[in-house]
Amino acid sequence: MRFSVLGSKDKHTKLESFEEHGVSIFADENTRVVVQGITGREGQFHTRNCIAYGTQVVAGVTPGKAGQKMDEVPVFNTVKDAVEKTGANCSLIFVPPAFAADAIMEAADAGIELIVTITEGIPVLDMLKVKNYLDHKPARLIGPNCPGIISPGRTKVGIMPAPIHKPGGPIGVISRSGTLTYEVVNQLTLQGIGQTTCIGIGGDPINGTDFIDCLEAFEKDPETRGVVLVGEIGGTAEEQAAEFISQNFSKAVVGFISGLTAPPGRRMGHAGAIISGRSGTAQAKIEAMQAGGIHVCRDLGTFGEFCAEVFK
Repeated sequence: MRFSVLGSKDKHTKLESFEEHGVSIFADENTRVVVQGITGREGQFHTRNCIAYGTQVVAGVTPGKAGQKMDEVPVFNTVKDAVEKTGANCSLIFVPPAFAADAIMEAADAGIELIVTITEGIPVLDMLKVKNYLDHKPARLIGPNCPGIISPGRTKVGIMPAPIHKPGGPIGVISRSGTLTYEVVNQLTLQGIGQTTCIGIGGDPINGTDFIDCLEAFEKDPETRGVVLVGEIGGTAEEQAAEFISQNFSKAVVGFISGLTAPPGRRMGHAGAIISGRSGTAQAKIEAMQAGGIHVCRDLGTFGEFCAEVFK
C-alpha cells in the first residue's frame, strides 16, 4: 500500500509515496530488553507477550532470584549484572510504585539507553528525584504510567495489544493516554493506515520523554509521513507541542484531546489530567492545536475516517 501525505496549515505539498516497509524511533528489532520485575505476575504476563511478538528479551531482574529463569529468560539480581552478561540496552519496568524510582535510576546507572516504565502510581517527589538524576545520564525514559512503545512488525516494549497494529507505516502515534492509544491505532489500522512507531508517553505530571522529544524524532525519520497526537486535559504539554509544530515540524499532524466535557477542577484517570480555570482545558488545547496548524478531530468515533482524509 502507498500513501502520500498532505501537510497541515500551509504545509500542503504532497510528499513522496511510502513503500511497504518502515523504520522506528527509539526501539527496533535490535533492541535488547531486560525486564525489571520479571518474576511478578504482570512482569511474566507481558514479558511473554513481548517475546511472542519477536522482542529480544534477553534478561530479567528480581533481587534475590539470580540463577532462576522465567521460561527461558535468565534472571539476575541487578541490572548491572544483566547488562554485563547479556548486552541489554533497554529496560522494561514492572516494579511496584514504592521501588520504581530506584529501579529507574539503577537502570540508568547500568548504562541502559532506553528505560520504559509501565508502573503507575509513582509518587511525584520520587519522579522529581528521577528527573533530576537522569539529567546527568544519557538514558531516555519513556513513562512512567504508560503502555510503552511498539514498532509494528519489529519490536514491542510494553503492554500495547499487538494485533491492532499494522506494520509498514507511514504514521507515527504519540499519546498521553494508554487506552486512547489503542483506540486511535485500531481505527488507523481499520482504514489500512500502518504505523512506524507508537509511543505512550504517560499521563503523570512528571514523565520522561514528552511530545516534543517524539516530534523531533519523527521529523528526522524519513519513513514517517505524518503523526497522530493524542492529548488530554491538564497541564500545558499539548500547547507546547502545538507551538513546536507550528515552527519546527514539516509533516501533517492529526490531534485529538480527551476530556472536552470535563468541568473545571475535575480530575480524570491520570494524575496529570487536572484543570484549573481555563488553563489545561480541552477547548484551550484544541484552539492551540488549530493555531499551530494541527488537524483536530473532535469526534473519536470518526477518528479513522478523519485521518484517512488528512493522510490521503
